[in-house]
Amino acid sequence: MAKQEMTLAREAIDAALALGADYADCRVSRVWDEELVVKNGRLGSAESYEESGLGLRVRMNGCFGFAAAPLGAELGGTALADLAQRATHTASVLSAAKVTPAAWADEPAHTAEWSSPRTIDPFSVPLEDRLSLLMAADASMAGAPETVAREASCSLRREEKWQASSEGSHIYQDLMRCGAGMSSTAAAHGQVQCRSYPASMGGNFASAGWEHILAMDLARHGGRLRDESVALCSADAAPEGERTLVIGGSQLMLQIHESVGHPNELDRVFGHEVDLAGSSFSQADHMGRFRYGSKIVNLVADSTIPGGLGTRGFDDECVAAGSWHVVRDGIFEGFHTDRTWASKIGAERSHGTSRAQGWFHPPIIRMTNLSLMPGEWDFDALIADCEDGSIFVDTVKMWSIDQRRLNFQFTCEIGWEIQDGRLARMLRNPTYQGTTPEFWGACDAICSSAHWNLWGVANCGKGNPIQLAEMSHGAAPARFRGVKLVATK
Repeated sequence: MAKQEMTLAREAIDAALALGADYADCRVSRVWDEELVVKNGRLGSAESYEESGLGLRVRMNGCFGFAAAPLGAELGGTALADLAQRATHTASVLSAAKVTPAAWADEPAHTAEWSSPRTIDPFSVPLEDRLSLLMAADASMAGAPETVAREASCSLRREEKWQASSEGSHIYQDLMRCGAGMSSTAAAHGQVQCRSYPASMGGNFASAGWEHILAMDLARHGGRLRDESVALCSADAAPEGERTLVIGGSQLMLQIHESVGHPNELDRVFGHEVDLAGSSFSQADHMGRFRYGSKIVNLVADSTIPGGLGTRGFDDECVAAGSWHVVRDGIFEGFHTDRTWASKIGAERSHGTSRAQGWFHPPIIRMTNLSLMPGEWDFDALIADCEDGSIFVDTVKMWSIDQRRLNFQFTCEIGWEIQDGRLARMLRNPTYQGTTPEFWGACDAICSSAHWNLWGVANCGKGNPIQLAEMSHGAAPARFRGVKLVATK
């Protein structure tokens, strides 16, 4: 645990306490980020940046205040005193508008170090090797005149974080993640269609090292993406009407994110966070009594699961990571909370989901890794068990959801009609609609752990000003009865 950064954090806290704060916490962080993109056989973009700074949060007169500054030779002594002055002044000014003082759930002090597991440090992999891997992935998608765009990308991020609190916590964390993906876009017959691997929105990301990207074996999937994107241009449009729907894992992960994760962030429930993506249909009294899905639906939030982008030792309020059921046997059980909102609903402890983007934002409630627990079905057996005319869909293309996270519509990259117990006719733009509890209540089969995968979301936005956060969602293909499909072109 580096002495310099932790000393800065302690000095900032002491300065805030000297000014009358009754609580203070401080984060010092250093971030390294690299992005590499290959497009149509050429380097599309290459970005690399570093940043470092200190964020100080205080509680005074029942309100919180926050101030931040970049790390530099001048950050110390008078500069830290000025930072503490800004944070406590903000809290003091805001206190005139408070309705009730900010409450605070207890948490014992922690002294600990935690690092994301990794076998190969991705930042140690030579740039030419990373570029060569992406060039090979891009080239594997070539060969069809209908192909108009090919893209392969990889992304690396590391954050070192020193945390301290006036309660006595001293924590060092070394957080690493990397990811990669590829896509092929074709144009023909008045259609433009895209296929992605291993998922859309940049691929799949994990709290791991370069081994995660090597395991994707990107170039092996290029020919399939090329051929499927071309075939989709002449495929039949997906039908409309109520159908049995089998949803693949890379699509189901976003369904979990939008219709379970966001509506059960407790600040949204109380209308505190509505700027970017609305509030929630969930209510504080839903715990233990509201039916969120069918009896086989179990959704677990887990900040300790290996590989999860939300996996860490502690959140930004120095709360130890853990896991809990958001939905158990279809019944809603628990919200994502921080120490303030946990206290508001009478919880003894926070679920440890308070996080900030870097050093320059105060922490807010962010969903952690949230997963649909696997069932017992083999995928082929599940497809064989579906009636003719059922549809299998996967990989999100576009989506929308209302301001209360209740009504939604998702369009997928690809679908197949099920006939005689097998995937048969390819379908383009399968689009389904629903309302959250009704949709999850229609789930009657989930594939086993052999088909379960953890999917990383690297760019979830929330807050004003907006903050980006990362988390993962585990899912295996699952079946939903009586889902409404709408016509597309």
